[in-house]
Amino acid sequence: MRIRDIKKDALASLKGRWGIAILLMIITYAIYLIVPMAAEIIASGGFGAWVNQDSNPAAAGLSTVISLAFAPLLLSLYWVFLDIRRGREVTIGSLFSNLSGIMYIKMLGLYLLVTIYTVLWSLLLFIPGIIKGLAYSQTFFILKDNPGIVLNDAITQSRKLMDGYKGKYFLLNLSFIGWGLLCILTLGIGFIWLAPYMTASLASFYQRLIENRDAQMAAAIE
Repeated sequence: MRIRDIKKDALASLKGRWGIAILLMIITYAIYLIVPMAAEIIASGGFGAWVNQDSNPAAAGLSTVISLAFAPLLLSLYWVFLDIRRGREVTIGSLFSNLSGIMYIKMLGLYLLVTIYTVLWSLLLFIPGIIKGLAYSQTFFILKDNPGIVLNDAITQSRKLMDGYKGKYFLLNLSFIGWGLLCILTLGIGFIWLAPYMTASLASFYQRLIENRDAQMAAAIE
């Protein structure tokens, strides 16, 4: 579980697939960011009113609700990148096929649960909130591999899976800070490549976790 190996694995999974990976990121974040903002502008009475206003609770509330409704789209993006890591063919349609019926509701429910649990821990102390956030980090991938799982069980499995790996996961995310600063110097253009790289690395981290777990279980049986 060396960080450089995880990132190398992520780059290998993106080889020849950078185009679709970048397109998936652009579509996802365009929808997730622009639609709520557009709704808030309309609810505020137009762009001029939106820019000049001090506050509009109703418009801000509408934007928040819409962002929440689109949260499963972000989770679906991670699922598609896990499929890329596993060598499966993906298309733009793959991003939306995960959001049909009951699965959309489960994704939204899991997102809310993880958010609530993390916030509650953070209210106690900042550091425990961060630790719990790391512990819950694999929850959404677990739901993908176990679509019938009870939501709280997915969170429990994530905590168990991350036992002993939270520091590694934190350092993996931290390792992209330098790249992020460089992207800022490019006026944000560099994020077009950095965002897929980071997402692919998180998918590779999960894949390594479950492979290690399965290998340990097999060794224990032997």
